[in-house]
Amino acid sequence: MDVDLQQVEEAAKELYIRALKILPPDIKAGIAALARGETDATAKTILGTMIRNIAVAEDNANLLCQDTGIPIYNVAIGRAVTVDGYALKQAIRRGCERATREHPLRSSVVHPLTRANEHTSCGRGVPVINIDFSEASEALSIEMIPKGSGSENSSWLKMAIPAEGVDAIKTFVVDCVLESGGKSCPPTVVGVGVGGTADLCVHLAKQAATRPLGSRCADPEGAELERALSSAVNQLGVGPQGLGGDSTAFAVHVETAATHITMNPVAVNMQCHSARRARATFTPAGVEYGF
Repeated sequence: MDVDLQQVEEAAKELYIRALKILPPDIKAGIAALARGETDATAKTILGTMIRNIAVAEDNANLLCQDTGIPIYNVAIGRAVTVDGYALKQAIRRGCERATREHPLRSSVVHPLTRANEHTSCGRGVPVINIDFSEASEALSIEMIPKGSGSENSSWLKMAIPAEGVDAIKTFVVDCVLESGGKSCPPTVVGVGVGGTADLCVHLAKQAATRPLGSRCADPEGAELERALSSAVNQLGVGPQGLGGDSTAFAVHVETAATHITMNPVAVNMQCHSARRARATFTPAGVEYGF
């Protein structure tokens, strides 16, 4: 299957706008479930306000949050797909720029030293474009995630000592959630990366934070750690927007990788309650949008 790069550009534009306006069904269901189980009156009111905000934004085709985030595009290329990789990345960048200029969206992207804003949501190394390959034959998928600064600022890396074991990982994650408090706009998805190298570990945490609710770590040991941490985090009393309550996190998600015998990296990356994402899948039949 040959990929039409003009379609890719259009999809990159459309995905950014969709992600900012339409919350995935799993996240809406997650907020509703937390609201039903919340025992704190203030927290229950806050969750109700979040639910109302989602409905108003979608009814009026407006943004869920004013923070348009750092644009991230995750691309998975099937085995029988033919595409110029460099041209693909350029098409995604053009689509991102067009979404910002033509919609228009607030550009949140600036130079790290001068703080200059090009008003395109683009800059050096941004949008972030991650390319991987899938076992699917004639399919190419593009997932778009606008990562807001409130949640992205809640990021940590620790090069744990292997002898400290799993308890050190659990303690670190709990400490990070407490340190973040309300800054990450909870209830959150707490992403945890374990293993690999320092940079891979942080990437794993981001992957974990942006996974759909209800998904599980493919590593059985990671899945068990998810269960233990999800329970522990929601006993901390941080609550929605950090104002107290049972609903600190939708879940803790974990991703793991093999690591060196003398080290054990652990990273945490959080996703806010407006866990936005959108997906386009290209097949010979056309382009299909979803989450």
